[in-house]
Amino acid sequence: MIALQISNIKDFMNRLLKSTLFDTFLLVEATITTYSTFTIDGRLHREFFDPQVQETLSKNGRTYALWGEIKPHCLSVIRGKRTPLHFKIIFQLPKENTSQMLSKSGSPLAPEEVAGLFLNLHFSESGLSVTTGTSYHIFTLDKTFDTFWDKAVLTFLNQQDISYEQIS
Repeated sequence: MIALQISNIKDFMNRLLKSTLFDTFLLVEATITTYSTFTIDGRLHREFFDPQVQETLSKNGRTYALWGEIKPHCLSVIRGKRTPLHFKIIFQLPKENTSQMLSKSGSPLAPEEVAGLFLNLHFSESGLSVTTGTSYHIFTLDKTFDTFWDKAVLTFLNQQDISYEQIS
């Protein structure tokens, strides 16, 4: 796990809310506090969808909405003259991307042992932080995959010219 402080918050927020940069991440949860607190549980309710979409979701194994699907709602809550008091957004890398990363990492873990790779965004008056996280279905002392995920996030941010300071 690494924690990063984003240096240029305005630029990061534009990329988060107005570009497609994060659109393929799954949204686990979002909490945004402006004049009220808005909470979004990203878990999909399959019974809402028609049978064809339900079948596609089942084939993909997708249980969460994509950020690109939820982003317009979050933008409408955040948009305005005043900065939010707080927000927390938890992203998860899609399973297929997680499996690809696992095979590249050199880790001895099997795909079914990895519960998810997470990117946690937290904004408050003290700034905007990004924290990585890895979750497993098993207990392991091997940190190979955790380290690989941390480096992948740093590479992603660097490739996007997102400035940050590592705080842990």
